[in-house]
Amino acid sequence: MGWKLPYVMINCEMGSESSVIDKLKPIECVKEVTGVFGNYDVLVKIQSAKVDEIKHTITTRIRSLDKIRCTTTLICSN
Repeated sequence: MGWKLPYVMINCEMGSESSVIDKLKPIECVKEVTGVFGNYDVLVKIQSAKVDEIKHTITTRIRSLDKIRCTTTLICSN
């Protein structure tokens, strides 16, 4: 079916953005991580051909990190 490209937008505790970014970078499937301004604090690009791997990465690896308050996931349609 090809590569899936989800973006995870993260709200984290104030002042923890840098440490959250550092913890996200080594996670398998995470291709890009950057701090952003606006409604979210961090934007993460994930890449995998397997939906189960994406689900595991988001629910188990990302959402379980300390200082993360909530996430919103967008999956590209193209």
